[in-house]
Amino acid sequence: MTGYASAQTHAAPPTEGTTGGGATPSVGSSGFVAVPANSAPLVRLGIELRSVNSRFLDIAFRLPDELRQYEPALRDLIQTHCKRGKVELRANLENTATSAVSEPSPRLLQRLSMLQGKVQSWLPDVTPLSVVDVLRLSASESAAPKDWGPEIVALGTTVITDLLQSRQREGERLATMLKERLVSLHTLVQQASPLVPQLMEQQRLRFLERWKEALNLADAHALPDTARERALTEAAAFAIRVDVSEELTRLGSHLEEIGRLLTKGGEMGKRLDFLIQELHREANTLGSKSAVLEMTRISVDMKVLIEQMREQVQNIE
Repeated sequence: MTGYASAQTHAAPPTEGTTGGGATPSVGSSGFVAVPANSAPLVRLGIELRSVNSRFLDIAFRLPDELRQYEPALRDLIQTHCKRGKVELRANLENTATSAVSEPSPRLLQRLSMLQGKVQSWLPDVTPLSVVDVLRLSASESAAPKDWGPEIVALGTTVITDLLQSRQREGERLATMLKERLVSLHTLVQQASPLVPQLMEQQRLRFLERWKEALNLADAHALPDTARERALTEAAAFAIRVDVSEELTRLGSHLEEIGRLLTKGGEMGKRLDFLIQELHREANTLGSKSAVLEMTRISVDMKVLIEQMREQVQNIE
C-alpha cells in the first residue's frame, strides 16, 4: 500500500551565553558568526519514509555516509512492521547554523604553518594555503563523529508509526471497494443459479438429437454396439457439461471467506491472493461450460469484477 511520513529532530543549540567551549561568538563585518572549533554543532536529523504498491517487501535506503552504519537497525525496524510494498527510507543531516564558521584554534594554525613550511621547502612553487582552505580544515578537524544510534531508531519508530497509520487509512478504502465488488459478485451468482435448469434442459435436447442421429446411423447398416457406445459417450459429455452448480457453490464459498477476512482485518494479503485466483478459476470454468448466452454474460461480468479485485488485493498487506 502507498503511504508517506516524515519527521525531524530538534537541533539542540549550545548553552546560552556560550558556544560549547565557554567563548562568546564574534560577528564579523561580513555577517558570519565566528564559532570556536570546539563548539557544539547545530545539526538536525530528518527521516522520510514512503511506500508504493508491491507484492513483496522491497526496501531501499538513501543515507549519508555518517548514517550508513545504522542501515541494519533501520532495516530490522521496517521488516518488523511492514510485510509488503516497495519502501524507501531517506535520511539527512542538516546543519541549522548555516551562517556559522568554525574558528581555527591557535594550535591548528601553528601546525598548518609548520606543515606549509615543510612542503614549500621541498616544493617552492606550491600555492600557499588560502583562508578558505584553513577554514575547511578547521571545520573538518572540529567535526567529531556523533553516535546517532538512539536518535535514529527513535525517530525511525515515529516515522514508521505515521506510515502505518497512513497505510491503514488506504487499506480501509481498499476494503470498502472490495466489499462493493463482493456484493456485485454475490448478485451474479444469484442470477446464475436459476439458469442451471434451463442449461440442463438445453443439453438434454442436444443429447436426444445426437442419440437420434446415432440410431439413424444404425439403421444405415451401423453396428448396434457402435450406436450404444456413442450414446454412452454423449451421456457422459452431457453430465459433465451441465454440472455448473458445483462451480456456483464454490464461488459462493470463496466470496464468503473473502468477506470474513475483510471484516476480521489484520494481515490477509497472501490469503486474498489465493482466494482471488480460485475465484478466477471458477469463473473461467463457468464460462467454458456455459451453453446459454446469459450464462456467458454472467461469466464475463464475474471475470471483470475479479480482475479489478486482483489489482487491489496485491496492494493489501
